[in-house]
This record gives sequence, C-alpha cells and structure tokens, in this order.
Amino acid sequence: MSKTVLLVVSLSLMSPASEALDNGLALKPTMGWLHWERFMCNTDCDTDPDNCISERLYMQMADVMVKEGWKEAGYEYVCIDDCWPSLQRDARGRLQADPKRFPGGIKKLADYVHSKGLKLGIYADVGEKTCAGYPGSLGYYETDAQTFADWDVDLLKFDGCNLKWTLLGEGYINMSKALNRTGKSILYSCEWPLYEWPFQKPNYTAIRETCNHWRNFDDVFDSWSSVKSILDWTASHQDTVVPSAGPGGWNDPDMLVIGNFGLSHDQQESQMALWAIMAAPLLMSNDLRDICPRSKQLLQNKRIIEISQDPLGRQGYRTAKGNSFEVWERPLSKNRLAVAVLNKQEIGGPRGFAISSVPGWKYCDPQCNVTLILPQYKEMGVQAKESKLILYVNPSGTALLTVTPISKHRPHWRKTSAKHDQIIL
Repeated sequence: MSKTVLLVVSLSLMSPASEALDNGLALKPTMGWLHWERFMCNTDCDTDPDNCISERLYMQMADVMVKEGWKEAGYEYVCIDDCWPSLQRDARGRLQADPKRFPGGIKKLADYVHSKGLKLGIYADVGEKTCAGYPGSLGYYETDAQTFADWDVDLLKFDGCNLKWTLLGEGYINMSKALNRTGKSILYSCEWPLYEWPFQKPNYTAIRETCNHWRNFDDVFDSWSSVKSILDWTASHQDTVVPSAGPGGWNDPDMLVIGNFGLSHDQQESQMALWAIMAAPLLMSNDLRDICPRSKQLLQNKRIIEISQDPLGRQGYRTAKGNSFEVWERPLSKNRLAVAVLNKQEIGGPRGFAISSVPGWKYCDPQCNVTLILPQYKEMGVQAKESKLILYVNPSGTALLTVTPISKHRPHWRKTSAKHDQIIL
C-alpha cells in the first residue's frame, strides 16, 4: 500500500440535541420512490403518455413496487413531485389536480396506492408559486394541509421557491402546525435549510422540531460529479448537520439515481453505500418498469437496507481522508460499526486499503468480526487488531462492511468523539 495520510475529524456522536417533530413518523429513514430526477416536469401526455406526470405513472409504479419486491424490501412511499396541479385553484381556493392528467383526482390515486399496501406522497411549496410555476401554498397553509388530509395523503414534500428567505422559517413552521392540526399523520419533508444556507447558518434545532427530514444542498443530477458534490458538502458541514439527525428527523441528501443513465455500477454502489451510512431517506428516482437487474439487486440489497434502517438511529459521517480514499463510519445497534471506504481516484484499477487504517478499528482490541457487504458479500471472519487485511476498491467504488468488536469491554463510539487529528502513514 502506498503512503497514505488519513485525517481523522472531530464530531460528537451524542444523541440529537433537540426533540424531533412529534408526529410519530420517520422513526427510521423514509424509503420509497419520487418522480422528479427521472421524470421532471414532463406534462406532455399526448406525445409521451408513458413518461408524463399523470395518475397512470404513479399507479404503474405502485403496481411494480408490489410485483417486483420493492415493497417487501421496505420501499413504501410513492411520491408525486412538482407539476401535478392545475394552474388555478378551485372556487373554494383549494388546490386541484390537473383534470386531464389526473382524471380521478388525488383522493382516488391515494386509495389506489393504499390498496397496494403503499403510501402516497405529494408536493407543494412554501411560497407564492412552486419552482415550476404552479400555485404555491403561501396564504393557504391551513387550506392546503386540510386538502391533503382530506385526500388521505401520507407525505408532503414542501419546497422553498418564491418566498423571501427571511420568511422561510415562519412558513415551514406554520405548515408543520397546520398538518398536525388536521389529525392526519402526514410525514413532512422540508427544504428549509437548502434555501437558507446561502444567507445564514440554519437553526437545526428548530428544523428538527418542525420537519421529519430536510434537504440541505443542491438537487441531485444523474451524474457522479453531482453525487460527489453532495458527499463533499455533507462532509464539510457534518459538525453542523449530523448531530441533528435521529429517529423522527433526518438529513436528506436527495434522491437515489441508481438505475438511470449517468452512474457506472461502481458509482451506483457508492451512492447506495454512502446514503445508508448517512442514514439518508432512500427515495429512488428511476423507472422501476424498466430497470437493469444489477441496479435492482443493489437497491434491494437487504444488508445495505439493514444499515440504512438500523434502530440505533445514528447518522454516520466521514472520519478520515487521504491518498484519494475517504472513510465513512456509522455506529449501529448490537455494538456494531458500519464502514464505507470510498476510492475517489478515477483512473487505473482497484487500489488496496488496509482495514487497520479505519479509525474505528482501534476498538478491535483484541479482535473484530468483519462482514464485507460491497462490492460482494463475504464473511471475512475474525480479524485481530493487527490484521493485515487489505480491501481492494475500484475507482469511484466503495467497500462497505460491518465490524463487530470481540472484547470484554464495549467500544465507546456511541458516545465519544475523536477530539484529535490522527496521522497514519
């Protein structure tokens, strides 16, 4: 192994400093499907009926989610994004679905999705208009919350376009209260910090008390550069955002684009592994009607999903970097640790990384049991603290593993911090 310098960063692993939104939802990261990245604002149902934003699209996705094992794997929400409404509210001031593309209305669609044992998500905006120019909820928070409850919607994605940034907090809080007053359990997905970061550091205590998950950074695109930019932003702000995450409220790095066009398989594995380490909502944006078997297998990988949904509810974070490697670690229940080793080099072949260079490996005293999950499942057995085991990681790929200490003493990674910088040569 070539000379490697690893910088261990400091971060508290204490429980979230504030209470979560008290609606009993999102006790584990949300799993489902969301239309935006793949289907965007395609409203042309005349020439592209299979891909336009219509009730037919969501009904077909619900059918496939049941038939092809997605529901069984844990994906339960079918989510509508922007461009579903009419351009005008009805005579009572209520939002209404575009009658041509949603002839049955949203309530009928919700009933259909529920009949499949799934849940329906919908989209609205805190401002005067949505990002695509449809009616926003400003001035209609109570009306829209009650409308969504009447339609039996299960999730609201609430965007932040077309509102002065100083009013964001008030708007998001008011909609949160309005949703709770309906008496209907509606998971609340916010974009409050995304729109506030350009002006000031958001108040994550207030955000966690208001929302079930929240977007922090740019929209994901179907490209490796986009996924990398999200990881880089998260790592550079992890001292701020990670402590806010836990059961009931999660940081949302945006959709999984696995199964589309822009990522190699190794890059798809990296997104899946790192989203699980970050305790991120797993909201796919792809065409489940036509997805390659390898991408499907990755998205339904039960061992990765178990890390995502781990009941301890701690978000992982980057613990080391150097020599074009990054190490991300997440504390898990049953005294385990999930580790992702990302090879950021985009040239050459697989590169070796010594498992003993993982910062959390210091707790393997005298031994740890190691299970490799990606790139392929393999029980690596019991490894001593002085293990010479080398992980080989493809360019832009990730090795994902779980580590379980075998010792008389419990490790302290649940409650302590790395308060120093560590150099490993």
